Amino acid sequence: MTADTAEGDATDAADATARFVERFAAEMTAAGMQRMASRVFAALLSSETASMTSAELAERLQISPAAVSGAVRYLSQVDMVSRERDPGTRRDLYVLHNELWYETFTRRDQVLSRWEKILREGTDTLGTDTAAGRRLAETAEFFAFLHDEMAGIMDRWRVRKDAERAAGAQGGQA
Repeated sequence: MTADTAEGDATDAADATARFVERFAAEMTAAGMQRMASRVFAALLSSETASMTSAELAERLQISPAAVSGAVRYLSQVDMVSRERDPGTRRDLYVLHNELWYETFTRRDQVLSRWEKILREGTDTLGTDTAAGRRLAETAEFFAFLHDEMAGIMDRWRVRKDAERAAGAQGGQA
């Protein structure tokens, strides 16, 4: 392989990664996440180390440092990334949390529980003899159903990942 071929392959891989980042970010934006936060998140998710500095994010996404700052602030508030010190430098490193999706959905489950509680209080206030009260009661019931189902899903996920880790550990000892 020549140096030109290797450079071309690296450029092709970077272009493919950039297309993925934009496609995934567009999907997250369509689902309600802020556009720039979606792009920063997708860039971190697709990076080999799941971490980047502000300068690296700005360069990769061709955005301003201020845009990176705003996106990271949002992602930090929703506990999707954390800020760490880049070892040996004074720069901040933005890092995806381990088990990001598990933690994100666990937090969403907690939100559903709080919403259910408030909706049940609203049902008590409005009464089930009113259309609004019945609507609140059905919504609370739906959130309770989601909460129950989510708990089972999360338990099955944990068992699955534990089994994969155990199989990987046994495979490494063979």
